[in-house]
Amino acid sequence: MVGGRREGFASMRRTLLLLAICALPLAAVAQARLPITEKIEWTWSDRPEKPVAGLPNVLLVGDSITRGYYPAVTGDLAGVANVYLFASSTCSGDPRLPGQLSDYFKMMDLKFAVIHFNNGMHGWGYGEAEYAAGLPKMIAALQAEAPDAKLIWANTTPVLHDAVDGATNARIEERNRLADDLMKRDGFSIDDQHGLMLKHQDLHAGDVHFTKAGYAVQAEQVAAMIRSALGKN
Repeated sequence: MVGGRREGFASMRRTLLLLAICALPLAAVAQARLPITEKIEWTWSDRPEKPVAGLPNVLLVGDSITRGYYPAVTGDLAGVANVYLFASSTCSGDPRLPGQLSDYFKMMDLKFAVIHFNNGMHGWGYGEAEYAAGLPKMIAALQAEAPDAKLIWANTTPVLHDAVDGATNARIEERNRLADDLMKRDGFSIDDQHGLMLKHQDLHAGDVHFTKAGYAVQAEQVAAMIRSALGKN
């Protein structure tokens, strides 16, 4: 008899659990979808060896292209700002990105005067609408952790050749169109890195990245935008 009661209670618990799952809103079920990952996923940060007291702190947020021009931006802004880097392979459409940004800010515990940010060259498993829908969450994460920082959006650079299952110039242009519309609506400055590097396709190193000379070209424009935001023209 005791065994029968136990089986009855177990059956009742299973039934209640099933009813609870069925009662969940469809939106809650949709949120349980796993991120669309790439073969290699990564985050990367860098900081000044010896930050200069009294100088404003500037943060570059982006991907491996941002990593490429970060050293030159640091050199261009020597004596003007302490420049930091947070780079990730996570697309704005990926629900992990806001948490990654929040963890970075908690780790650094710094006040940033300017954040120059980009996202768009990863996450090709996400459609352009999903990419654009994730950008407000990325912006909200930046503003929550650095409410006083001026935000500068950098759009995504062109590729030299389209990839079969990755970046294509048509998809990049659509992502940029959607992102630029959002940034204009919200009143953020836009660093047109796409237009800049369309003039320098000869400075590609492979299909996506750039040579040292290419990164120097990018860094000059990035630094100029940051100087303007700091009032240091």
